Amino acid sequence: VPVGAYMVIHLLTNASVLDSPAAFQRNVYAIHALGAILPVIEWGFIFLPLLFHGLFGVLIVRGSLPNSSVYKYRSNVCYTLQRATGMIALVFILWHVFHMHGWFHADAWMQRVAQPLGGGMFRPYNASSTAAEAMQMSSVVPILYAIGVLACVFHLANGLWTFGITWGIWVTPQAQRWASYASVVFGIALGVVGLGALGGFTFGIRGPQAIEAVRAMEDKMYKARVEIGEIAPNEHKRTGTTGHHEESQQAAAPAGGAAH
Repeated sequence: VPVGAYMVIHLLTNASVLDSPAAFQRNVYAIHALGAILPVIEWGFIFLPLLFHGLFGVLIVRGSLPNSSVYKYRSNVCYTLQRATGMIALVFILWHVFHMHGWFHADAWMQRVAQPLGGGMFRPYNASSTAAEAMQMSSVVPILYAIGVLACVFHLANGLWTFGITWGIWVTPQAQRWASYASVVFGIALGVVGLGALGGFTFGIRGPQAIEAVRAMEDKMYKARVEIGEIAPNEHKRTGTTGHHEESQQAAAPAGGAAH
């Protein structure tokens, strides 16, 4: 449940780029305004439940056999697809976290491993522009994201239907049928949201000039929020990260050094 709730919020937040890059940036600022509590929330309600769910899912898949080729019923097909999409989702999420965040934020790791391999591309304080760059780094990337997002959406929607049966929430055939309809509608709606967000970063902010224009807007938002004390200066959350931060330190050093 925590993982599914996070995915819905995550896709809805990303889809706010369809409103405007500024709207998406404001939503990212709202998330990072949690400050020191954010890592606790991420690990307690996202990463640890996700790791548990992923490892538990691998164990289930290892002990199960697909039967859709023998029993061609909808439930049997969904049984097979649930496990297949679970494996796709697991691989996709691991790659997605590396692609956007690099897995680890240590400077040495980011400089020597993540960034040379095309990882760690997202910067929260340049959210739309860096997400657009990440999506447009290769024509294959949006395709992989579309496959991954749809796999996650199906896994969640069908998983909710299965969850309701397993825990006795919808017991009768009629209740299960209506729950099935609801899960289909939910899955389609969430899929549209996810693909819409993907399209916003891939086509809505298209090309270097559009990305630079958005980045200029993001930098203005950043400076304004720093000036009024709404956020603390943090170059690691901006475009350029480590290299940019070190250059800033070197430039400031002759004037008496720089605080890290």
